[in-house]
Amino acid sequence: MLTLLDQLDKGTLWRSPGGIHPPEVKFLSNATPIGQLPLASTYLVPVPQVGENCTLAVKVGDKVLKGTPLTQGTSIWHLPVHAPTSGTVVAIEPRASNHASALPVNTCVIAADGKDTWCELVPNQLDDLSHQQIVDKIRSAGIAGMGGAAFPTHIKLNPVSEIDLVIINGVECEPYISADDRLMREYSQDILAGIGIIHRLLAPKRIVIAIEDNKPEAAKAMQAAVNQCGLPAGSIRVTVIPTKYPSGGEKQLIQIITGREVPSGSIPAKLGIVVHNVGTAFAIHQAVTQGKPLVERVVTVTGKNVGKPGNYWLPIGTPVDHVLTATEFTPEAEQKVIIGGPMMGHALANIQVPILKGTNCILVPSSQEIGSAPEEKACIRCGECATACPALLLPQQLFWHAKAEEYDKAASYNLKDCIECGCCSYVCPSDIPLVEYYRIAKSALKQAADEKQQAERAKQRFDARLARLEEEKLAREAKAKEAAERRQATMTGTDKNAVAEAMARIAAKKAAAAQAATGGATIEQPATAELNATATDTTAAPKGKAAVAAAIARAKAKKAAQANAESTKSHSVETDSAQIDSSVDVNATESATDVIAQEAPLSQKDKVAAAIARAKAKKAAQQTDSAALEHVDTADSTSELNAADDKKAKVAAAVARAKAKKAAQQAETNAENGLSQTATQAVDSTASVHADVNADAETAVNAVATDIEVSITDVSVNDAEAIKKAKVAAAVARAKAKKIAASAESKTDAEIESVDEIQTEANVASPSIAATLDTATTEADAVLPSQGSAAEPIETAQLSSEELKKARIAATIAKAKAKKAALAQEANASSDLSVTND
Repeated sequence: MLTLLDQLDKGTLWRSPGGIHPPEVKFLSNATPIGQLPLASTYLVPVPQVGENCTLAVKVGDKVLKGTPLTQGTSIWHLPVHAPTSGTVVAIEPRASNHASALPVNTCVIAADGKDTWCELVPNQLDDLSHQQIVDKIRSAGIAGMGGAAFPTHIKLNPVSEIDLVIINGVECEPYISADDRLMREYSQDILAGIGIIHRLLAPKRIVIAIEDNKPEAAKAMQAAVNQCGLPAGSIRVTVIPTKYPSGGEKQLIQIITGREVPSGSIPAKLGIVVHNVGTAFAIHQAVTQGKPLVERVVTVTGKNVGKPGNYWLPIGTPVDHVLTATEFTPEAEQKVIIGGPMMGHALANIQVPILKGTNCILVPSSQEIGSAPEEKACIRCGECATACPALLLPQQLFWHAKAEEYDKAASYNLKDCIECGCCSYVCPSDIPLVEYYRIAKSALKQAADEKQQAERAKQRFDARLARLEEEKLAREAKAKEAAERRQATMTGTDKNAVAEAMARIAAKKAAAAQAATGGATIEQPATAELNATATDTTAAPKGKAAVAAAIARAKAKKAAQANAESTKSHSVETDSAQIDSSVDVNATESATDVIAQEAPLSQKDKVAAAIARAKAKKAAQQTDSAALEHVDTADSTSELNAADDKKAKVAAAVARAKAKKAAQQAETNAENGLSQTATQAVDSTASVHADVNADAETAVNAVATDIEVSITDVSVNDAEAIKKAKVAAAVARAKAKKIAASAESKTDAEIESVDEIQTEANVASPSIAATLDTATTEADAVLPSQGSAAEPIETAQLSSEELKKARIAATIAKAKAKKAALAQEANASSDLSVTND
């Protein structure tokens, strides 16, 4: 039994199913050699033409030479396109495509400079190149199948399985087309050189050059080239096959040469067979040995409406209208311009479209050659389409499902195996354009598959993103945990306490905010409560900070007291003016504080600070009611005192003021006993003065009681018993002050006794007050003479008893108020510092 190779050597052929014999009409173009047409002014190069995933390598305004790559890409399916001539890139924009739909595609528009200058070409010696280098050069040259399918050639030349048979397709069965015929006649040696490169890459056992018997000149030229080539004897042969359409189809040609049928959905390489067009072999030779990319091809321009029919070398990207103009095209009414042959070609809706790598024919038939499309009639179920189908399909079933848009059912009848040869449409008595229905169905299936693939890719990207985000989240959490562990490991006891205090403050702020939101305590709290809150905060502060704050406050109070003592030397009118101005300033401060509180929302801490500021302003206004202030030395300002000592010092200062009051009154009594009888006569005239003095005395005693209460507020919460007793003493002092005011005219000694009782009660209230009483008494005795000398610039003997008494009383009141103002300023400085430290 003969093997396949033996049968090939004997020239055995097999019959292919179906097929038709339409008029050939090749004589219009195959009688003249391949010619050249003038360069066009503009070339349109679609990107990409074959494959996908390409990017532009040029931009508008770039100068390009012939053969310059216009695109680049990394995908195995990408084929670069090159500049067909030298010129300038004037636009990159969507233009009409060379397709029946004329849908716009991204196109690189090149304005030719008319020089047609090549870029630098690098010829190669075949023996110096490896297999992979040869494949890479073929790919970089952008070579695709030149028979019309435009399948990437480098993929066919790098199969995954062993190849036993290579078929060089020179059949060219489509009517009117003669491009391969003229190419085999004129470039047979170059074609054989390309076949030699294919033989080196695939190393097949046999190479068969198949040519239809209607091309005898081409067959003779190819046989002569085979006899002269350096390939092993018997490894290559020329086989002439009968003329029948579509014997040039890949699967049909394999069946004719080998008798084998390529399974549905499979490729010839799985059978160990590869098919290449003669134009592809020619392009491979130019790319590998001469370094030329695929920038031009042979195109048949034919039809009775063309004045110069023939075959021409046309640069890829040449506009069709330029080709028709150069070949003296004379259009008719409703003229058709067909790309490809009359069987498998498509009519153009716009002739401003370019020549592509798979364009092998431009057909412009007259009305006598191809009439108008007949009206479609109903199918009569004759079965002629099934008989003529070379792929052994059921065209009638495909038609019904495609017309009903049941594309899935059409696919189940092997729609994808249809080669769109047009045999069914050609033989249909009802003039049904069956191929058009099949093309629409194929497009719909392809679109659905693309959408499904895109959705799958989108899902994969989404899943990958979710996984990435989860990983990043876990990494951040782990990093934060490690950092926290490191900080905790290196944290000292003080740091831990600081963290705890910070957390406590945050919790307190949140609680205060929640209370404010639920309508809790208002911002406007009494001044005493605000001062108590400030004192509590100061007490809660660290002991060292309180000592420093107390020392700073005492220093500030001393400085303020000195300034106040100097101001007492000014006239009483000026003092009154200063009091008025101070009151105005305080009122302005309160108004400004209220306006600020109304204009902008404050945090809880800011609200508390504002309330404290208002309380301080009110207290300062009360303190400035007196006419003059006197300098009072502050207590010891050493920083070693603790917070409790500071509070006791304030209480001692209050007692000292009471002692000063008592000393002033006793001095007044002594002065009255030593005056002449004339003072007695003026008693009645000074009744009103006594009333004023009584009022001032009441004010002074009330100030003492108030100072005691303020001091009580400032005392540490640890001395609870002292606080209670001091409060009682303050209440008794107020009661006695009122009594003194009622009987001031006749009981001057009772006032002194009241002060003595206040002192006694203060001694009982707090041992610390009693401890400092003697010191305060000494201070008051020292102040009184000095005050007297300062307030009396003339001799005492020259004054009347009434004037001397009034001066003594005024001096006593001034000393008490000066002491009160100094202590109040010290307390304010301490409160400010405590708030700042907090």
